[in-house]
Parts: sequence; C-alpha cells; structure tokens
Amino acid sequence: MDLVAQQRTAGVDRPLRRIKKIPPELRRRKPNFSLEPSWYKRLVWRLKEDSQFLRSTIQFTFILLCLWIGYEFHLFVKWGMSHGSEPFVTRPPGVEGFLPISALMSLSYWIQTGIVNNIHPASIFIFLAIVGVSILLKKAFCSWLCPIGTLSEALWLFGQRVFGKNVRVPRWLDYPLRSLKYLLLLYFVYSIVTMDVFSLRRFIYSPYNKVADIKMYLFFADISTFALWTILMLMFGSVIIKNFWCRYLCPYGALLGFLSFLSPFKITRNKSTCIDCELCTKACPSSINVHRAGRVWSDECMSCLQCVEACPVKNTLVMSASRRTARPVPSWVFGALVAGLFVGITGLAMLSGYWQNGITRQEYQRRFQELDKPVYQHFRGNVPEYTPHD
Repeated sequence: MDLVAQQRTAGVDRPLRRIKKIPPELRRRKPNFSLEPSWYKRLVWRLKEDSQFLRSTIQFTFILLCLWIGYEFHLFVKWGMSHGSEPFVTRPPGVEGFLPISALMSLSYWIQTGIVNNIHPASIFIFLAIVGVSILLKKAFCSWLCPIGTLSEALWLFGQRVFGKNVRVPRWLDYPLRSLKYLLLLYFVYSIVTMDVFSLRRFIYSPYNKVADIKMYLFFADISTFALWTILMLMFGSVIIKNFWCRYLCPYGALLGFLSFLSPFKITRNKSTCIDCELCTKACPSSINVHRAGRVWSDECMSCLQCVEACPVKNTLVMSASRRTARPVPSWVFGALVAGLFVGITGLAMLSGYWQNGITRQEYQRRFQELDKPVYQHFRGNVPEYTPHD
C-alpha cells in the first residue's frame, strides 16, 4: 500500500504536495510473518518485530494473572463466608494491587517510621513497581500491564469497529476534563501527606483496613444498582471516547503521568527523514501531535509504540533514551524492561519476606464472622473507634 492510500485509510486529510517521498533505502518494509512455516519460529519472530503483538501478548498474560489472583481470592472469601466449612485457600497477596489508598498510606508510614507494616505489605511493593516502571519507561504500565488500561483499550477498539470511529473531544473541553484526574490525585495525596504517624498507624492497623480487600470483593459481589450503572456509564464512555476513564478520571494515571517526565526514554522523531505524513499522530490513542514533536514529553504518552509501528520510514520515529543519538530501543527490549522491572521489584518483595501479610488464618476466620459490625465500616473517610481487642 502506497503512502497516499495509507493516509486515506487512516483518515488523514493533508495536501499531497506537502508530503515528501520516501527514498527507497529508507522505506520501512513490514515483515511477512506467514512466510515462516514453523509456528514456533513465526511466534518468536513476531514477538521480536511486531511491537503491538508483543504488547498484546504481555497485556493478555497480565490479565490472566489478575484473573487467577481474583479466582484464588474468591475461593478465600468463599472459605471465610462459609465459617470454615469450605476448603481453605491461602489469600493471594497480589489482590493488594487493587488497594492504592492503603498502599499510599503504608508507603507514607514506611517513609516516616522505617516500618513496613504487616497488614498489606505487598501493596507497597506493587505500588513501587508501578512507580518504578513509570519513572524509567514513562506511563508504560498503563498500556502494557494495567488491566483497567487493557479493558479501556478493548472498549474503544470495539466502539471504533461498531461506529466506524471514536468521538474526539474538542480541545476547549478536553483540557478541563483532563484536569479532573489531577484534582483527584491532589486530594488523595494531600489527605495522606498531612496525616501524622499516629493517624497513619491508626488507619493501617484498624479492623477496617485489615479486611479492606474483603470489603472491596463484597462491594462488587453484591453491587448496588447505582454503582452498577455508574460503572456501565464509564464503560460506555470508553466505548465512544478513547481511554475515557484513563484520560479524564484515573488519579493513578495522573500520578504516573507526572512521574513520567523523569523518564529518559521518550518517543523521538528524526525531522530530517520525516515525510510529514502524520500517520503517527493518527495512530496515537492519546491524541498527541507526534508529527510536530522532536521528543514526546506529554504526560498522556503511554509508550504503547503504536505511533512507532505506524511510521513508514526507517528509524524516523523511535523510542530512545537520548535525543542526540536517537538510538532506537527495539520493541522487544522495551517490553522486556516493562515486564522485567515490575516482576523484579515484586519478586524482591517475595524473596525478602515482605509479601505475605501477618494476619493469621484464625484471625481471618473471626473477622469474617464480624464483618457487619460498625468497627468494619468506613464513615466518610473516618475510621471508627476501635480497641486492641478489635
């Protein structure tokens, strides 16, 4: 397919006279993976050369991991709610990845006291792994590992297939909406940073926090009509608008976007070989004007490499750690860094003994029977008074 046809397929509307021709030696040839008869070699070849196939594979693997953690946690809760009549299944610490508020409080407590609490220790290291990926590799966690990000991407792709395109929010509305996630982030960070050690300890060791993961499970297992409709509306928003939740409302994404400015790795454009086709900008799910950038600094860049994959010219749009050399980082190396850094940090927590919590099976059995007591409720952000016996 020639460049004009590519533009028309992508929906790019530009005067053809402004597009430069691609010198034959710089034209990027996409591999024909079907030529390889061996399925194993074909798979390895595609993982190495097709960044989006590699990313989808890592996304799918992480989704399977989350589903497995969810299934194990379901069996654990089933045991607890049955008063021990069902077979006991060990609680999977990975579920703490869905407790970001507890993770932030635990991290703040650790920084101030040097103590890693034994209530939700895994949450700290999962949070640090996510932050570490973002500092080194921009918001790659959002587009390579995050299960919510993967779901969001699947929804807008579904909307694109059904409706032919996604709705593009006008700039005058897009900027105010994008500020919402930063306001939410500011609220959570301010609330936690201003807590003293006593208040942090009181929350972390409270009966409510000890069963926060169980309460989260029960919230979704017996979801209210209002909560269900809210989730459905957010999902519909993601069907018609690319990454609706991630772009406008996710405070986690706001934090990672802010930290991503520290990343040495950025999408880099070689202006001398760029042909101004704008296919990179069209491919970007975050609506970044990649074709105008020398280096993409935007906090919305998720390092998904879709723009790099769309560029028809060799080594013109690359992921690199330096603007001067613009030496491209192969997609398989980048993907390995994303997955490896996350697994490395969480694996270190497992090896050092900061993964499993200190709540015994007997204590869990007692707390499951008391979940309806006021001490396990959370009243407008306030932890109920409790005694050492609670």
